[in-house]
Amino acid sequence: MASVNAEVFSRRNESTEQLIKRFSRKVRKEGILEQYKEKMYYEKPSDKRRRMKKRAKKQSKQEN
Repeated sequence: MASVNAEVFSRRNESTEQLIKRFSRKVRKEGILEQYKEKMYYEKPSDKRRRMKKRAKKQSKQEN
């Protein structure tokens, strides 16, 4: 996984609250926090495959 830097520049007449909200939305959309949480601890390859298979099954179930 490549490291991702989320940059948000303030717009004209934009409050700091709006800037922070926009930054948080961008971080959530790019999945930076999820990547960080996944990499916090070592996960065995078999457990990772199991988790991904479970996620795929759940997503396919939601589509139907």
